[in-house]
Amino acid sequence: MGSKSFGNLLDLACGDLLEIPQTPRALPKVMTVPGIISDADGDGVSDNDSDAISSLSCRERKIIVANFLPLNGKKDSETGKWIFSLDNDSPLLHLKDGFSPETEVIYVGSLKTDVDVTEQEEVSQKLFEEFNCVPTFIPQDVHEKFYQGFCKQQLWPLFHYMLPMCPDHGERFDRSLWQAYVSANKIFADKVMGVINLEEDYIWIHDYHLMVLPTFLRRRFHRVKLGFFLHSPFPSSEIYRTLPVREELLRGLLNCDLIGFHTFDYARHFLSCCCRMLGLEYESKRGHIALDYLGRTVFLKILPIGIHMGRLETVLNLPATAEKLKEIQEKYRGKKVILGVDDMDIFKGLSLKMLAFEHLLQQYPTMLGKLVLIQIVNPARGSGKDVQEAKKETYHTVKRINERYGSPGYEPVVLIDRPVPRFEKSAYYAMAECCIVNAVRDGMNLVPYKYTVCRQGTPNMDKALGLSEDSPRTSTLVLSEFIGCSPSLSGAIRVNPWDVDGVADSMYSAITMSDFEKQLRHKKHYHYISTHHVGYWANSFSQDLERACREHYSKRCWGVGWGLSFRLVALSPNFRRLSIEQAVTAYRRSSRRVIFLDYDGTLVPESSIVKDPSAEVISALKALCSDPNNTIFIVSGRGKVSLSEWLAPCENLGIAAEHGYFTRWNKSSDWETSGVSDDLEWKKIVEPIMRLYTETTDGSNIEAKESALVWHHQDADPDFGSCQAKELLDHLETVLVNEPVVVNRGHQIVEVKPQGVSKGLVTGKVLSRMVEEGKAPDFVVCIGDDRSDEEMFESITTTLSAQSSSSMSTEIFACTVGRKPSKAKYFLDEVSDVVKLLQALTTTSSPKPRYPSHLRVSFESVV
Repeated sequence: MGSKSFGNLLDLACGDLLEIPQTPRALPKVMTVPGIISDADGDGVSDNDSDAISSLSCRERKIIVANFLPLNGKKDSETGKWIFSLDNDSPLLHLKDGFSPETEVIYVGSLKTDVDVTEQEEVSQKLFEEFNCVPTFIPQDVHEKFYQGFCKQQLWPLFHYMLPMCPDHGERFDRSLWQAYVSANKIFADKVMGVINLEEDYIWIHDYHLMVLPTFLRRRFHRVKLGFFLHSPFPSSEIYRTLPVREELLRGLLNCDLIGFHTFDYARHFLSCCCRMLGLEYESKRGHIALDYLGRTVFLKILPIGIHMGRLETVLNLPATAEKLKEIQEKYRGKKVILGVDDMDIFKGLSLKMLAFEHLLQQYPTMLGKLVLIQIVNPARGSGKDVQEAKKETYHTVKRINERYGSPGYEPVVLIDRPVPRFEKSAYYAMAECCIVNAVRDGMNLVPYKYTVCRQGTPNMDKALGLSEDSPRTSTLVLSEFIGCSPSLSGAIRVNPWDVDGVADSMYSAITMSDFEKQLRHKKHYHYISTHHVGYWANSFSQDLERACREHYSKRCWGVGWGLSFRLVALSPNFRRLSIEQAVTAYRRSSRRVIFLDYDGTLVPESSIVKDPSAEVISALKALCSDPNNTIFIVSGRGKVSLSEWLAPCENLGIAAEHGYFTRWNKSSDWETSGVSDDLEWKKIVEPIMRLYTETTDGSNIEAKESALVWHHQDADPDFGSCQAKELLDHLETVLVNEPVVVNRGHQIVEVKPQGVSKGLVTGKVLSRMVEEGKAPDFVVCIGDDRSDEEMFESITTTLSAQSSSSMSTEIFACTVGRKPSKAKYFLDEVSDVVKLLQALTTTSSPKPRYPSHLRVSFESVV
């Protein structure tokens, strides 16, 4: 059933799409309202099977998609013309340092200023030709709800662990804002589609503003090369699961080939959400974390962004920077300076920082008159009530500290709340002995990086200040453990921003640290920052994205799901749906047939509470078994008692229970064991261990079979159950190392069973026995749905190919239930399709021989 959040969203996803331009420099038409393109002409491009590819150029291109373009724009008051320039401080521009010089970079995003509808066509052409930028021009009312609404009022607080527990603390979920978010993402998708060259281009999407954009792109172009980097934190599953549209956003990210995070914590939370909400599992593949998502491998990248060293060093070399540095050094001569540079918002911990500094002055009165905290406040990005409250509290605390601990000529806290030029900010960085970032939650925060580079200085700056190039460099950092850069800077003093006393002690330790230790910490940090710059980050992400897309054309793709639930199934090119007509035709041509069927998930839905087979299944099995040319086997992991009871009406049906440990050819025959050791003494070792894990893992249980023991954890907490299963697997493998058993971990189970027992061995023995008796089959059907059935698919091919004495060619239909990676050549979508196949074969079967008796005997004698 579709989620309620899909309501009215199909319209947003089904409007006319932008045409692929016919020349490399053609500009997409301007979209003036969501889903509608002005003056659209030409035939749309269909890529349902990913065959429609534009032919713009063979030159490698990167399409960088972000909320805002790296441009500054203003309108000339005299001429009325728009004037645009590159925003040299934008990290999006710095990404180029990580690409080869031959790479063409195209930017897609919104302008930071409104452009009248009548001017948008002209501006679009100008930006594309001069800056390789494609503006989105989201209608103003949609953009307000999209950016200031859903992004800033709902996603941003949630990703920073703030829940709207009451109206005074955050905005409740508003579906109209969500629809605006989807609408804006659709406009971005149309713009990207207008410039993409599918075979050559790599698309790199940035941040939480565009989390459903990959879904729109993947649905239109199945083999599009998509990367996404989240610059904010990703919250724990307990927080993220409160979002009503949680699955739509998760599936949006999973439609990418590579997803990037600043820290492992953020990636771990994302993986936990995928596990709990979508039932996905992940593994490490040669050092890379990967999710198997419907046959596609979605890779995760963990690497914090860096800074542009050249840009910062250029500012340090400015004469204005050196002059400003001399000025503030003179102003604070004889005093130690701690520097803070933060945005004015509730997550930066400004008031907590002030309280910690106040506590420091109280605890260490000798610091009075010798220690100054300079706090630079960047302009607030919003103007909500929470920003005003944070500002009010910060000013109030600063005023109290200065009144209590200040004196004539001494102001303990200097609050700079104005736009500060880059050269001036760099001068403060270079002068401060310590830098503190006390945010309670922040995605990355590059202030410590900039501070460290400025403390290192440059040769030109040293010359201007009269310093020698080999003079010692020092710096100290006090960093919140809740910011993204903290794990990278291992020489920093890490603090819990909520522990005011602890932060105060850490600041005191930083300013009283020996110069030698400051030098060591600085050297370590500077080496990391200078080698892990923004170019390194972009190059590393780009290389991983290329690697993640290598198998795009080695698989066949199917799109499934409506609206934002769309996902792509990628399978082997030889993997296709089993045609019932093809199977029936082959069945008619054959004279000796074998059919192997799994039980759960094949004849009975996995989710069904009632495990008895339906009347349709029993009827079909009885009819097929009554044909003397047929051998039908149910091969299941279930016990022989249950299977015997459920399938009692089918007297000629063969059953292999407990993965083949017990086998009988029909109802009147005796049960045969697999021939492996009947010694089950190992159960006395396994059962107490499994019982211990069951007692400590709520929701788990033990299934006792005659030949095996299975520990289930499908009803346990997904993360804890998976952790316990891994531990149980290691535990059992250790204690059973000398026992004749195998320990397997399957989907939400850990199973211990005798060696030499598997569904593959059962099918192999049945086929070999038939060949030995001169009844080699010329038609084989094998259907199953899980991992254990893969052994059957492999065994059938291996066994029959080894029977070189057979003069007949055998038609084999190995079929899995559900579109997923498999060793089978065919698939059927669900259990009902399996039943339809059996019923179709039933209409062809006859309990009477198809040929005269003397001809059949003669034929068998030949075989």
